[in-house]
Amino acid sequence: ESCVPPGFRFHPTDEELVGYYLRKKVASQKIDLDVIREIDLYRIEPWDLKAERCQIGCEEQNEWYFFSHKDKKYPTGTRTNRATMAGFWKATGRDKAVYDKSKLIGMRKTLVFYKGRAPHGQKSDWIMHEYRLESDDHASPQASPHTYILSSLI
Repeated sequence: ESCVPPGFRFHPTDEELVGYYLRKKVASQKIDLDVIREIDLYRIEPWDLKAERCQIGCEEQNEWYFFSHKDKKYPTGTRTNRATMAGFWKATGRDKAVYDKSKLIGMRKTLVFYKGRAPHGQKSDWIMHEYRLESDDHASPQASPHTYILSSLI
């Protein structure tokens, strides 16, 4: 359980999420305030995520943040597994670059949750932004299978 002061608001920018929180998590460095929980995104349905698992403080929230290991669909492949028991997360639109000044530090992918199985799933109102580290030379520091992603659920 995170202990935050009364009136605490957590509204980080994309640059702060990638440049501070995700970079420190991937590097196994200490994060000053433990406000982002680590979960297994693929074993939890989106409606269960917002409950006690990702709650920050006691106030009503519209966004929830969490770290999760990036899960591969196939052991030797590069495709990401985004399925849960009740449905799947489907990428939509183009990835958005996240910059710190003019330096590329990460990417943000937008996903929508569909109930059921592809390709016949039913679109829901659950939206998630998935953040990953990148570098200017396109050599992704996420080559390890134990790499974290940081997500925000809206």
